[in-house]
Amino acid sequence: MTALARFVVVRARLVLALTALTTIAAIAMLPRLAFDVDVTSFLTESTEDGRAFAAMQEAYGASDPIMVLLERDDGQAFDQRDGMVLVARARDALLALDTVASVGSFLPERLPLVGTEVGPDLLATLPAPLLTPLRRGPGAEMLLGDDPATTLLVVQPRGEPIGAARSVIDASLPDAVSATFAGNPVVFAEVLDLLGWFLLAIPPLVFALLVVVFTATLGDPRLAVLAMVPAVLGSLWTFGALFALGVEVDLVTVIVPVFVIVMGSADGLHFVAHLQDAAARGLDRAARVASALREVGVPMALTTVSTAAGFLSLLATGVEPIRQLGTFVAIGIGLAGAISFFALPALTSRLELPAPRRALGSGVETLAIRAAQHRWIAAALALALAAFALVFVPRLQVDADPLFFFGPDHRVRQAFERVSVAFGGATPLFGEFAVDPGSPLDPQLATLRERSRELEALPGIERVISLADLLPRLPEAERDEVLSGERSLPFGPMAREGGLRFVVLPGAYASEDVVAWREAAAAMPEVRVLSGTPMLFEALSDRIARAQAGSLGLAFVLVGLLLWVTYRRLGRALLALAPITLTVAVVLGFLAASGIHLNLITVVASSIVLGVGIDYAIHLVAAIEHARRRAPDGPGWVQAGLRTATRPIAANALGIAVGLSALQLSPLRPHHQISALMWVAMLVAAALTLVLIPATSPPTGVRIGERSEAD
Repeated sequence: MTALARFVVVRARLVLALTALTTIAAIAMLPRLAFDVDVTSFLTESTEDGRAFAAMQEAYGASDPIMVLLERDDGQAFDQRDGMVLVARARDALLALDTVASVGSFLPERLPLVGTEVGPDLLATLPAPLLTPLRRGPGAEMLLGDDPATTLLVVQPRGEPIGAARSVIDASLPDAVSATFAGNPVVFAEVLDLLGWFLLAIPPLVFALLVVVFTATLGDPRLAVLAMVPAVLGSLWTFGALFALGVEVDLVTVIVPVFVIVMGSADGLHFVAHLQDAAARGLDRAARVASALREVGVPMALTTVSTAAGFLSLLATGVEPIRQLGTFVAIGIGLAGAISFFALPALTSRLELPAPRRALGSGVETLAIRAAQHRWIAAALALALAAFALVFVPRLQVDADPLFFFGPDHRVRQAFERVSVAFGGATPLFGEFAVDPGSPLDPQLATLRERSRELEALPGIERVISLADLLPRLPEAERDEVLSGERSLPFGPMAREGGLRFVVLPGAYASEDVVAWREAAAAMPEVRVLSGTPMLFEALSDRIARAQAGSLGLAFVLVGLLLWVTYRRLGRALLALAPITLTVAVVLGFLAASGIHLNLITVVASSIVLGVGIDYAIHLVAAIEHARRRAPDGPGWVQAGLRTATRPIAANALGIAVGLSALQLSPLRPHHQISALMWVAMLVAAALTLVLIPATSPPTGVRIGERSEAD
């Protein structure tokens, strides 16, 4: 460490110049920022069911529709003349948009047999008897609600679905109707707006909160900002590299800069705190850098690797967004660690530092020393937390809600619920019945109608719409057009050679209902495919449950090997693991006790807690061993170690918790949940580290009221 300190002090200008050039290059890549807001694409690409579903939709030329619920302000029925005129006007307004390929409504595009286009002017003058067939057509069964004052328009986007959703939402519809918008394109458009706002607002707020906490610890805001330099640059360099490679930011990876800033700030804080202590002892610039690196250099390297290992364990999940999150944050943590070893010492070697003013941590230090002296406190705390975990961890559940990222009051969720109440499904499922082109069709249709009724009898399914029900009601000419694909119904093309596409509108359903749908479809030989967003997310919930166990197991293995290689003593490695093992159990118990379910975001919490929380044990063990080596024969070395390490440990735990409190302002609900989890995790991890590790040390290591020679 002395050689490294000499190098960065002597070559400080070179190190800082390279740091500046790399930062400029990263900033130059930021305009390449792009978002991927399709939260289902990785499911259709990575599972057999998902690929079959995507292949079916492609074969029919179908895409996720935009569902537009129309409601008459005067409460009158849409199937009367003036209501039909309003529907036709709304349909034509949407068809006029360049982003819309088609609009399905209960009205046919043309009059049966006559072929005249059905528009507002025709409907206003058509004789009343000719309106009757329009009320009884296949579209009316699908898209007229039980409440006649509601109807549904099914919009098929042309080209990019997000742009289509935005233009549909902004379209000028008749004043006499109210419109509610749902469907995956609407979700994607909302998520895109939220992600952009998140990146602009949340990382700067996280930085500001950490500066406040670090200022309370170091006694000077300039030192607080200095301690944050590695984390901020690590985050900036990471995103610069990702954007240069064309990687898009999604719902999960958007939180990468927040994690890098918060988790990567630990090394900078420990280094600056020890540098400040060295400056207070009167050491010159080169000597204080060397002293700080000797004391905390090895723990800094270990904590960088252990934190990165915690995130890299997410590679075991098999869920692509989570794997990307783990990879990107691990890269950022590694870059922040390198900056802490080179650029930060080079920068601080050219600055004068104020004397330490311990505004934060002194009280925690006193409590930790007293707890070490009274070992029953450690035993009581460990037993209480273990009991809590044993009670609640078995109750942990996985969230299969496709709208898990929106809170109960969000307008998108409310819109989906409104459409679901009116029509049974804001995000329909799609399937395909297999038919034999060489056999008579009518007997096959009779069988398929039976299958449709069997599916409708399943819990959580409101309606099944297929050509098996609709074809017998169509005139022969229209029937042939529909079967040949020349004519589309409101939900798009519904037939191809050897197959009939059908639509399932779900109502209120639970995860076990979705499992029943899958099992029922698999038991029907006539059902070739049945899938959609609810089923894709139910499959995701299974993968998330496996991901939790796999990533956590890998994290323990990686961190355990790291500690064993470092300490070369199994007992010391297990000692360092003990506090964080109990912390992980408490975090999982808190998830269940608070009603927070595992989802794409919260599933990463336990592996992150392991990777980050182990840092406290590493720093405390290193401080105690350093004090013991300086005074091997005298008492008080545990006390001296606590005095050295407690302040930065307490500050880092509080800093992470406070910094992630900025996520409470995020418009995405899982960010609120991860903020609450990290408050629990970091405070429990720090408390257990400061209580359990000293409690397992020899009694001579602590004497209340005494200072050892190591002080």
